[in-house]
Amino acid sequence: MTPADRLAPALDAALERLAAAPRLLVALDFDGTLAPEVDDPLSARALPEAAVALEALRALPQTIVALVSGRSLESLAHVGQLPPDTPLVGSHGLEVRLGAGAPEPAVDAADRERVDTLRAALAPLVAAVDGAWIEDKPAGFAVHTRVVEQDAAAALQRDARERASSLDSRLTVRDGKNVVEFAVRDATKGDGLRILRERLGVDAVLFAGDDVTDEDALRTLGERDLGVKVGAAATVAEHRVADPAAMAAVLAELAVRRRGILSA
Repeated sequence: MTPADRLAPALDAALERLAAAPRLLVALDFDGTLAPEVDDPLSARALPEAAVALEALRALPQTIVALVSGRSLESLAHVGQLPPDTPLVGSHGLEVRLGAGAPEPAVDAADRERVDTLRAALAPLVAAVDGAWIEDKPAGFAVHTRVVEQDAAAALQRDARERASSLDSRLTVRDGKNVVEFAVRDATKGDGLRILRERLGVDAVLFAGDDVTDEDALRTLGERDLGVKVGAAATVAEHRVADPAAMAAVLAELAVRRRGILSA
């Protein structure tokens, strides 16, 4: 590592312990964690150094790399650009793909009808605001306001919440960075991470994320695990790095240390 990438002592010690886990899961948020945030979500890509680190980890025995995101599974697979056998959790835990096969069903016909009704009601509000757009997901949709003027974005989010709550009081509503999401099923990234841990039979987990929704996953971690917050936002994580570049350096260091332990 370069001096600029040097780990904080507490994180360095935690990484050393994690590298020795018999079977390790490296589960990561994507946007803001592996990839810089961009105005066009489908153009997002992991930093080159992060992609290299992920491949190095994937090549190690008893080491599983997974992505856990609020994106739909389809969108996550597109931007993640990882092999098809990579475990993926999309839509905040509602969509799970453990391997190369088809994902587990996220919604039924009744759920789909609720989503369609709500979307039809909110679409005119979104269309009236320049730069706002809707990202469709299996169990709902997200209203994005990243490129919308601040006051207009706040007004749109307020109006969308009010319209949604008047139509469907059972909705799950989540706030994120420049986005508000409506879902007819309640699940979190924590739920998704629990599924990965149980189904993959791992001994320890590294989870890293930057957004408020990543806190649900960070709260599930135990004493053998490692949680890392990317960025300056408030967090329950014990460790923090500044940005995706710093997170890529952590992943690269983990790959080096784990390779050394496994080959000893």
